[in-house]
Amino acid sequence: MTKKYVYDFREGNKDMKSLLGGKGANLAEMTCLGLRVPPGFTVTTEACNRFYDEEEVLWDSLKEEIKTHIHDIENQIGKKFSDENNPLLFSVRSGAVFSMPGMMDTILNLGLNDKAVIGLARSTGNERFAYDSYRRFIQMFSDVAMEVPKSFFDSVLEEVKEKVGAEKDTDLSAEDLKLIVDQFKKIYEREIGEAFPQDPLDQLYLATQAVFKSWNNSRARIYRRLHEIPDNLGTAVNIQSMVFGNMGDTSGTGVAFSRNPATGENELFGEFLVDAQGEDVVAGIRTPEEIHELNRIMPDVYKQFLDTSEKLEKHYKDMQDLEFTIENGILYILQTRNGKRTTQAAINIAVDMVNEGLITKEEAIMRIEPNSLSQLLHPNFDEKELKESEVITKGLAASPGAASGRIYFSSKDSVEAVERGEKVIIVRQETSPEDIEGMIIAEGILTSRGGMTSHAAVVARGMGKCCVAGANEVRVDEAQKIMKAGNKVYKEGDVISLDGTTGYVYNGEIKKVDPELAGSFEIFMGWVNELKRLEVRTNADTPRDAKVALAFGAEGIGLCRTEHMFFQEDRILAVREMILAKNINQRLKALEKIQPIQKDDFYNIFKTMAGKPVTVRLLDPPLHEFIPSSEEDLRKLAEDLNMDFNNILDTVKELREVNPMLGHRGCRLAITYPEIYRMQVRAIMEAALQLKEEGVEAVVEIMIPLVGEKKELEFVKSEIVDEIASVFEENSDRIDHKIGTMIEVPRAALLADHIAEEAEFFSFGTNDMTQMTFGFSRDDAGKFLSEYVEKNILPKSPFETLDKDGVGILLEIAVEKGKSTRSDIHLGVCGEHGGDPDSIEFFNKIGLDYVSCSPFRVPIARLAAAQSNLKSKE
Repeated sequence: MTKKYVYDFREGNKDMKSLLGGKGANLAEMTCLGLRVPPGFTVTTEACNRFYDEEEVLWDSLKEEIKTHIHDIENQIGKKFSDENNPLLFSVRSGAVFSMPGMMDTILNLGLNDKAVIGLARSTGNERFAYDSYRRFIQMFSDVAMEVPKSFFDSVLEEVKEKVGAEKDTDLSAEDLKLIVDQFKKIYEREIGEAFPQDPLDQLYLATQAVFKSWNNSRARIYRRLHEIPDNLGTAVNIQSMVFGNMGDTSGTGVAFSRNPATGENELFGEFLVDAQGEDVVAGIRTPEEIHELNRIMPDVYKQFLDTSEKLEKHYKDMQDLEFTIENGILYILQTRNGKRTTQAAINIAVDMVNEGLITKEEAIMRIEPNSLSQLLHPNFDEKELKESEVITKGLAASPGAASGRIYFSSKDSVEAVERGEKVIIVRQETSPEDIEGMIIAEGILTSRGGMTSHAAVVARGMGKCCVAGANEVRVDEAQKIMKAGNKVYKEGDVISLDGTTGYVYNGEIKKVDPELAGSFEIFMGWVNELKRLEVRTNADTPRDAKVALAFGAEGIGLCRTEHMFFQEDRILAVREMILAKNINQRLKALEKIQPIQKDDFYNIFKTMAGKPVTVRLLDPPLHEFIPSSEEDLRKLAEDLNMDFNNILDTVKELREVNPMLGHRGCRLAITYPEIYRMQVRAIMEAALQLKEEGVEAVVEIMIPLVGEKKELEFVKSEIVDEIASVFEENSDRIDHKIGTMIEVPRAALLADHIAEEAEFFSFGTNDMTQMTFGFSRDDAGKFLSEYVEKNILPKSPFETLDKDGVGILLEIAVEKGKSTRSDIHLGVCGEHGGDPDSIEFFNKIGLDYVSCSPFRVPIARLAAAQSNLKSKE
């Protein structure tokens, strides 16, 4: 049986996304629901993948399938594709499995040629409309299918408008448009070397090829990497009979959301244009009207659209993003999909829909992408400073947030500025998909044109980027690299601030303050806690970090790195004195200075955590890291310590290591200098005792780093930790504590059953384990890992997302072996992977008890833990 590659809209449904793409599946679903959807058909994602196998050409049997479906559409609506009197025209749009707004290409009005345009004028009685459609088609087809730069056509259009005194495209007459069509065809012939194609089937085949090719254009690849969409899915092609919004005052086009995508408010939100086609709205070429204005202009159409919006939201049980066209007073729905929204809106909508009985708490939790919570956790502008700041202009509050940075006018310049360490605001007349790289790295986005559903607004909301769009008072000259607002001129490199919540643009940088998280967020995170299994701790070395993490819901500290305390100004000199000591007495003298400071450190952290567990990692890095490297600094150190400079130089040379990552560090320091760990353990015990006397029990876990052999842990435990603890027990000052190790050496994972004889807990240090398993230095791997990802050698950097195939197997071995020796062993992870949702799913699967991550990733980890638990029960 011949494989089927083309489906009529009447043959599909919303559950066929992997085959028909999101757009095609939803067009089929709406057709089955009886909504007024222009008839059409979908060429499948499987056809796209075969297209690449066929060396990017359409094969004969596919062309025949397409022709068969064209005849079927002709019979449905009574028009002919190649007819010169009443021509059938098509839109050709991409439709990926996952929504990729603006990343791939669209062609409208396909099927027009020199004869069909006359037939279109005759059949509609509107010559101006016919030639307006033809000039649009020539430009889009040339740009998308034949790669003729769009700017060539834009310049001709602007020249004609200026010549005839037309302010807007709609002011051009039929004769003006005929002139433009002639000039557009000459541009095509000049650039391609042959006349503009007149055969509609040739046009359609070329357009279909172009959409398939757009799956692999650079902006689509960047978008997929950003949103972790697989490269092998392919895109479908939706070929749909045209309806026309550019037929006069009773026609129009628009984009709307069933709820506000910025706030989540339960009201229709969107924009439309009278006498326009869909690309005019999303491209920001004209500033549109707010959707509720449609109620005044065409009240019957507005009510139909409102009813349709509500029907689709209830059917899909999610906020919908709808595209529509009105042709001579008749409403057509061209697309629906689950709408992109800000994270705050997503949470508000999810909570509201649970309260409305549309979805369950479990469904609500699965709808929020964990990493998107970072949008809510970062600062906003300080209100006092904001009031005193100079307002440059006000645009549309397209995507909330606060951003300050230097202005740049192109994606390329923005990227280069960020590489120099600058913070950037990208400023454009309107953004296009080609700007995606600059938008990704920018702090915020400002456009002088476009509305709430323009490319800049939609993409910014999806990324969680601050965006102000449609700031009409601003004149942007991208060629001269200047921005004019009133009488003032802002040049490349000048600093501005954007408030994406209000739409205001300010001069200079504005102080930011931490956000307050309450309301729907608090309710939502309460559900998260109910449904997760993994405990979420934080990595914190100071009371300040601990407080931030507690505010975000941390359930303890999974990694307190004591070496970070050593660098503080009030003890670094004593630390250096200890390291440079020539004998044990000198070292002990320096350690006596450090101990009371360390005790205060631990006391303040234990007090802040108020009975929640704190895992303290004893000193880990090699000692040379605490000593300055320049001669000038070493001479200053010799002076401060009253030591001979040459002696210091000799010691520094002795400390230098060829490969310090694998050198004299971690538990190896304790074996050669046990007095350092003794000081730290005594400081921990004294801090816990002081807190106990105040009525608060500290939950102490002492972690020995870099163990690869059971006897290393046995030595540190018996000769250092137990010895110090016994002193407190003799005085009836017993401090309950656990002793464990960080499993970061591959050998430790392989011998975890032996090490578990001494360890009450394992904390997996996946950063170092990744280094040692791959043989990659994480400090240097950035030079080549991006190439590994780009060339599909690795799916992601293994320092960002856990390598399950290699490092993950070591973790599974360690978990199994550790539990075989000690069934109640406590298991956690404290590397950077502890805040990565994909890695958290793996940790939940293999049975860890907790993850630990930086304070600002705690909510992300909590949500990922809940989602992982729900998935494990499916």
